[in-house]
Amino acid sequence: MEENGSSSSSSVVVFVTLAHKPERGEEEDEERSFQEQTEMALRAAVTMSIGRQRSTSQLRFRFHRPPASPLQRPVSPPHLQAGFMGYPIRAIQGATAEAAVPKKEEMPPQDWKIKMLYDGECPLCMREVDMLRERNEDYNRINFVDISSDDYSPEENQGIDYKTAMGRIHAILSDGTVVTDVEAFRRLYEQVGLGWVYAITKYKPVGALADAVYGVWAKYRLQITGRPAIEEVLEARRKSKSQVCGDSNTCKTGSADS
Repeated sequence: MEENGSSSSSSVVVFVTLAHKPERGEEEDEERSFQEQTEMALRAAVTMSIGRQRSTSQLRFRFHRPPASPLQRPVSPPHLQAGFMGYPIRAIQGATAEAAVPKKEEMPPQDWKIKMLYDGECPLCMREVDMLRERNEDYNRINFVDISSDDYSPEENQGIDYKTAMGRIHAILSDGTVVTDVEAFRRLYEQVGLGWVYAITKYKPVGALADAVYGVWAKYRLQITGRPAIEEVLEARRKSKSQVCGDSNTCKTGSADS
């Protein structure tokens, strides 16, 4: 034990060397665990420090534990596991990781006015989709359809296959009318109280210019968002469908373009 500084504000550094006692041939000494020896050493050190100092001194303990031989090292029972600073801790029985709850499929509104075909694998596109979906909670007029889903069916969406839907934005009105490009955005925004955003595009010169700008974005959308070319996307989709279907005849007929 070392004492540094004055007696009033000194800091005591206690060196405690913990070593396993040699075998005495007695069963109770061999079964004494390292944790019991540590507690005894701590109590002794604290008692001595209190006797020598009665001021507000600080105690700092440094433990030196020489490696024990295999015969001397205490063995933890199976229900104990190594924990903080090597001391055994009891494992919590019955503790299991909470399983992730699968996300429920979005149910379309009963009286939807327009259906939006969107690419669920496009990160920038999803920002706008999420905004519209949040607004739609108060209106329930938009039916969102993810074309990247394996369940996407062209037959249920006016024959618009996957490849065609990937080329530009498509929306389907409740009467079956298909609208594309900026007009599709304008119709969608109108259904959630944001019609003023695209209102100016109703004028043909402005609408034509907006369509031209959007056409550039649609053409290079995959490259801008760091995704492969459309041919590679279609090939990956084809392989994915082949792995799911295999040789089963229960899969839906059609190519990867669907």
